Amino acid sequence: MSYERVLNALASLGLSQTDALVYVCLATRGPQEVVNIAQTLRIQEKQISLSLNELQNRGIVSSAIEQTAIFSALPFEEALELLLQAHLREARDIEQNRDEILSLWYSIVGQRTSS
Repeated sequence: MSYERVLNALASLGLSQTDALVYVCLATRGPQEVVNIAQTLRIQEKQISLSLNELQNRGIVSSAIEQTAIFSALPFEEALELLLQAHLREARDIEQNRDEILSLWYSIVGQRTSS
């Protein structure tokens, strides 16, 4: 699987392009500080911090505090499974609420066409 294919797979499971890059950086290079990730990816530290926060919220990156925060990634297999399960849950929720969502849509469309 090519690097781009891995990034696309992670993006299809809900990660932004930057989040996917940050995860792959940590997963392949091991635990890193924000400044090191930013230098490696040539992305501003603020954007790296936002991505790390999102990845931590998803449970696929963790941090340890020493003098500065050191971030590490779950193994790819575990992260992929976690993201896939979250994606499937979201799809099931939409499917279960399909009729309600369609009803809301039709009420919105009906409101606009009758205005």
